[in-house]
Amino acid sequence: MRRVAISGQVVDLTVKEFDVLHVMARRPGQVFSKGKLLELVWGFHHEVDTSAVTVLIRRLREKIEKNPSQPNWIHTVWGIGYRFEPNGDQMQ
Repeated sequence: MRRVAISGQVVDLTVKEFDVLHVMARRPGQVFSKGKLLELVWGFHHEVDTSAVTVLIRRLREKIEKNPSQPNWIHTVWGIGYRFEPNGDQMQ
């Protein structure tokens, strides 16, 4: 397990959830395709099923977002992938 603090509240994340969040948060505003996240976090360099990324992003949003259906941190860029956008909340 890994932990992040959001507005002073500690949230437990799996290793992969943390790794995805870390990759995206290091490059705020950059759009990551599901394939790129698979490559950077899982180490896959070929065509594989990207549903694992979709599920992980959903679980991550449920843990870190106030309202996962209207995320403030992790945004979907339709047809491309996901983007991390920092906002007024504190994440450590």
